[in-house]
Amino acid sequence: METLLEVRGLKKYFPTKGGLLQAVGGVDFSVKKGETLGIVGESGCGKSTTGRAVCRLVEPTAGEVIFEGEDILAYPKSKMREFRKHMQFIFQDPFASLDPRMSISDIIAEPFDIFRMYKSEREERVLELMRVVGLSRKLVNSFPHELDGGRRQRVGVARALALDPKFIVCDEPVSALDVSIQAQILNLIQDLQDKLGLTYIFISHDLSVVKHISDRVAVMYLGKIVEITDSKTIFQQPEHPYTQALLSAIPIPRYGEKRERIILEGDVPSPIDPPPGCIFASRCKHVMPKCREKAPALTETASGHSTACYLVHDVSEEEE
Repeated sequence: METLLEVRGLKKYFPTKGGLLQAVGGVDFSVKKGETLGIVGESGCGKSTTGRAVCRLVEPTAGEVIFEGEDILAYPKSKMREFRKHMQFIFQDPFASLDPRMSISDIIAEPFDIFRMYKSEREERVLELMRVVGLSRKLVNSFPHELDGGRRQRVGVARALALDPKFIVCDEPVSALDVSIQAQILNLIQDLQDKLGLTYIFISHDLSVVKHISDRVAVMYLGKIVEITDSKTIFQQPEHPYTQALLSAIPIPRYGEKRERIILEGDVPSPIDPPPGCIFASRCKHVMPKCREKAPALTETASGHSTACYLVHDVSEEEE
C-alpha cells in the first residue's frame, strides 16, 4: 500500500516554570492509505499530543510531517487552512468538543460555512451526513445537551466527515462512552473506513479497543515510541519490556484463567528532566549498563517489527 503520512523526528516541548516539558521526544512512524495505526500508552505518555501535533492543532517544536509527499509543517497559515479539508480530528469528549449554543445542524454544517461550500445544498448535505453516521433526521434542530454520549459522538464524527477528508485522527473517541455504546461507535468508524477509504490514527489507552480496530500498533512511553508492529504480532509476541508489562494487565475473558502480571517498580521519570539513555531503564528488570548511557534506536527487523531495546537487539544479533 502507498504511504499517506510519514512522521520524522516529531518533537513537542511545553515551557514550564521548571524547564521545558518533553511531551513528544522525537517520534518516527508512517501510515499507509486505508490503514489504522493505533497508538497506546499510559496517561501522559504523549499520544494525544502526538495526534494534535500531526494535525498542527498544537505547533510541533521540531520534526517533519510528510503528507502525500509534502511537509505540512512548512505550510504558511493560509495554505494550512486550505489543507485542513484533508485532515480532520475526532475529539475524546463529545460534549466538550461541541458548542452547546449551536444546533446539531449548525455544528455539522460549520465546516461548510468556514470554507463557503455547499451553500445551496447545505441542508441536504447535513441530512446526508446524519444518515451516514446513524443519526435520525428528527434530531437536526436539537442541541448537544439533549443527546446521549453516543449520539453526541456521532455528531462529532459527522462533522469530521463534512469536508470529505482523507485522514482522521481519532483521539480516544470511545473512552467517555458506556461499553455497549463504544462497540457501536467503533463499528461505525470501521464501516466508514471501508466505505470511504479513510486512513486513521486511533489513540487509546484501552488495549482491547486498539486490538479490535488497528492494523498496526505503536506503543509510547514518556514521549517516545518504544515498539511498533502489526496488531496480531504485538499482542502475541511483544518484545519491549514495557509492552510486555502493559499487555500483562489485560484480563483473560475466561473463568479461572489469569495472566502472570508484570508489576513495574519505581516511578515514571520526569518529562521535564528525562534521564540519559533508555527512558525505561529506571523501571526495567533487564537493564544493562549501556541502557543508562545511550538511548537505543527504534530498530526494524526483517519481519517489520521495530523495537527500541538493547536486549532485543542483542538477542537478534546472537540468533544471526
